[in-house]
Amino acid sequence: MNILTIAWLTLPFFIGFVIYLLPKLDKYLALGITFVSAGYALLLFLEKSPVKLQLLDNFGVELVADNLSAYFILTNAIVTAAVIFYCWDSGKTAFFYCQMIILHGSVNSPFVCADFVSLYVALEVSGIAAFLLIAYPRTDRSLWVALRYLFISNTAMLFYLVGAVLVYQTHNSFAFEGLKGAPPEALALIFLGLLIKGGIFVSGLWLPLTHSESETPVSALLSGIVIKASILPLLRCALISDELGNIVRIFGVATALMGIFFVIFEKDTKRMLAFSTISQLGFILAAPEVGGIYALAHGLVKSNLFLIAGSLPSRNFKELQSKPIDPNLWIALVIASLSISGFPLLAGFGSKVLTLKSVAPWQAIPMNIAALGTAIAFAKFIFLPRGEKQEIKIGLWLAIALLTSGLIIANVVYLEAYTVESIIKAIGTIAIGWLIYVLVIKRLAIALPRVVEEFDHLIGVMSLSLIVLFWMALA
Repeated sequence: MNILTIAWLTLPFFIGFVIYLLPKLDKYLALGITFVSAGYALLLFLEKSPVKLQLLDNFGVELVADNLSAYFILTNAIVTAAVIFYCWDSGKTAFFYCQMIILHGSVNSPFVCADFVSLYVALEVSGIAAFLLIAYPRTDRSLWVALRYLFISNTAMLFYLVGAVLVYQTHNSFAFEGLKGAPPEALALIFLGLLIKGGIFVSGLWLPLTHSESETPVSALLSGIVIKASILPLLRCALISDELGNIVRIFGVATALMGIFFVIFEKDTKRMLAFSTISQLGFILAAPEVGGIYALAHGLVKSNLFLIAGSLPSRNFKELQSKPIDPNLWIALVIASLSISGFPLLAGFGSKVLTLKSVAPWQAIPMNIAALGTAIAFAKFIFLPRGEKQEIKIGLWLAIALLTSGLIIANVVYLEAYTVESIIKAIGTIAIGWLIYVLVIKRLAIALPRVVEEFDHLIGVMSLSLIVLFWMALA
């Protein structure tokens, strides 16, 4: 299994460069890599004990592939495959598929990292690959958004690297477990870097512009899987000790509530989905021990929603009310919206029930409020009018079929969720959310300010977040 793990990690980078030599096979080679990742994830589910590889003696540099990793790796495989189907006849060049597969491989790496230095390398490589995909259209707007993303990403990793050095200085090891006895500055700097990269709480306010202004397939990749490369390390840190776990849980609750506030009042479809990503990441962090299951459900549904939103006649919800959409596209949109709202028979139901059962008592009320907010927000899609059928590319239907099938099949992960009480609660929450949307939210015309997302304010927020984290570490 160790040799297989090394081959699985290195193969995407090798194939990424082979695509340049065989450009006519670019889509097929890229798709093949996703099958390899999916197969490896399924093998991990069957493994009784974690797969561990020590890369450097006495430095704590090692890889750990376990059941938690498997959920994220499987999500990466399915989302990337769906995006490849979506782009099949779009005329994308070999460069695009090369970068997509390099991004796929570099995002897989953090899912098995168990130390701060190898995680740093993996996150930096994924950041560069994501930057190249965001900038792919080569327009002035895409270049600015890409450079903005790269600067924020590199600044975050600079904080992170200083914290990693402080951990090593304390323990002569880069292992995650070194956070337990490390100075508070180390914890604050490392968590700040991961929170920024992961789009958590106010540190993640760079995310809506980046995800909404990128091309549709890139938006699906970013929100579906790339953003989670920094989330799994936070989950691993949370499981080290109760003190670290409490910090992660606090940020999970705060992120879920902050994100859902913006989602409810946002009038732009892609920006709404981007803010929803922030909120849903909060659900993953709120219950670290079951975060992998929620990450799978969210990755499938969010990439699905971004791909569908890119094919709607407008990004403005008010305009969509007067521009009926294709009935088949509306059905796909409704299924995805029901899943993220926690409707039974879809992956979102089991993952949400499991998450809400796993939260601490003090988290229960705010997380249930966030769940209700999700139902209110996604009623915007469900109550859109239907019209005549439109011509839609076969690639989109293939992507929707793959992701929707995943939402249905993944529903079996937690069948214990199907109790009468849980089903009634889920349906009741969604019904109340729809009622609030129709009677209240739909009639409001509130425009949220975007000043907090401006570049100079984002840098200030990083400084304030560092102060808060340092105070939490001392406490």
